[in-house]
Amino acid sequence: MDSRSGEMLVFVKVVQTGSFSATAQLLSLSPSAVSKVVTRIEERLGVLLFQRSTRQMALTTEGREFYDSCVRILDDIDEAEQGISQRAVSIRGLLRVNVSLPFGTHYVVPLLPEFSKRYPEIAVDISLTDTKIDLSRESVDVAIRMGPLNDGNFRARSLGRSKRVVVAAPSYLSRNGTPGIPADLAKHSCLNFNFRRSLDEWPFIIDSHPIQLAVKGGIMTNNGETMRQLTLEGMGVSRLGMFHVYEDIKSGRLIELLADYNAGDVEDINIIFSSQRHLPARVRAFIDFFVEKLSPIILESGGVENPLLPFSKSKQI
Repeated sequence: MDSRSGEMLVFVKVVQTGSFSATAQLLSLSPSAVSKVVTRIEERLGVLLFQRSTRQMALTTEGREFYDSCVRILDDIDEAEQGISQRAVSIRGLLRVNVSLPFGTHYVVPLLPEFSKRYPEIAVDISLTDTKIDLSRESVDVAIRMGPLNDGNFRARSLGRSKRVVVAAPSYLSRNGTPGIPADLAKHSCLNFNFRRSLDEWPFIIDSHPIQLAVKGGIMTNNGETMRQLTLEGMGVSRLGMFHVYEDIKSGRLIELLADYNAGDVEDINIIFSSQRHLPARVRAFIDFFVEKLSPIILESGGVENPLLPFSKSKQI
C-alpha cells in the first residue's frame, strides 16, 4: 500500500507547527516516529527538506517546493472526499463561535452580514471574550485565538501572524513626552493586562541583545479592546498587536514608539476547531470563508510572514 500521502501529511504538519514534538502531539505519534518519516522522505527524494540546528528548523529551497506540492495534493484528496460526502448535505444548523474581543470587534463581526448572506441557513451564536475558555466544555464549534495551539484535541488553520508594537496617543505624548529609549518607560504610565503579573515585562532589543523590561502603570484591564480605548483616550502607553492598532497608527490616532528597539516577537492568529476527522459542513464553511476574507487583510494590516510557512499558502484544514 502506498503510504506517501500519510508521509506528506506528517511533513506538512512539521512545517506548520515548526517542530517534530508539536506534530507528534497533533497526530498522536512519537517525536521519533515523526523524525523518521521526514528522514525517509529525504532519503527517497535525495534532498534535504530542512536545515536543522539545535534552536530551529528552516525549510530548504527543495523543502519549500515539496511543501507547496504536498499542500496541493492533500487539498485535492480532501476536496475529492468532501465533494462526494457533502454533495447532498445542506449547509445549515447552529454554529457556536468564540473569538477574542479585539479581533472579533474589528475583523469578524463586520464580515458576519456577508457570511450570513452566503450561508443563510447557518445560525451563528458568537461570543467575544479574551478570557481563556474550555472549548469542549462550552460546546464551541470554532474559535479564533492568538498564540500557538497547545491542545492535541484541536486543530488550527492559520489566518496570519502579527507583530506587537508599543503605542501611545498624541495627547498622552504631548503631556508626558515621547520615550526615546526603552528605559524611559520607567517615567511613563504603561497599561497592563490583569490576567498577567501586575508588574509586566516587555521585550526589546538593545545593542543586539534581547532584554525584558519591567513596566508599570496605574490601570489594568482584562482585554485588548479596552486597553486600546484607554490608549486612545491618552491614559498611557500600551503594547498591542499590530493587527489591532494598524488603522489607528495609519490615521495618526496612535503613535508607534521605540520601533528601533522592537523585539520582533509575533503572535499567531489561528482558527481553532475540533480534531475530529469529519467536520460538519457549517464549520468548514466558516473556516473557508474567514480564511479567504481575513488572510489578505491581516497581511495588509502590518502582518508578517511565517519563515517556515508561505503566508498565502496556508490552505489546508
